[in-house]
Amino acid sequence: MEAPVETATLSSKGQIVIPKPIRDAHRWKAGTRLVVEDSAEGILIRPAHSFPGTELLQGLGCAGYKGTVIPFDKMNSKVDQAIRKEWRGRKRS
Repeated sequence: MEAPVETATLSSKGQIVIPKPIRDAHRWKAGTRLVVEDSAEGILIRPAHSFPGTELLQGLGCAGYKGTVIPFDKMNSKVDQAIRKEWRGRKRS
């Protein structure tokens, strides 16, 4: 399936309006910061990232938890118990 093709007109101020179907498809709202890159094939417009991407391991420890390490199986068991307790007695629709 080919990407939809839309047209835009360059204003005297050098501005273009990105067609609404494309803005909607990318969920770009007013104020979205975009990066404009010149390439051999034309211009590439993409959203600007507010912070650099990270890997999961780079983010571990950022929550500041200082307690003992809890194994996943025990953690999952406790979460399961909490969910069952929360939903116990609720009527099903």
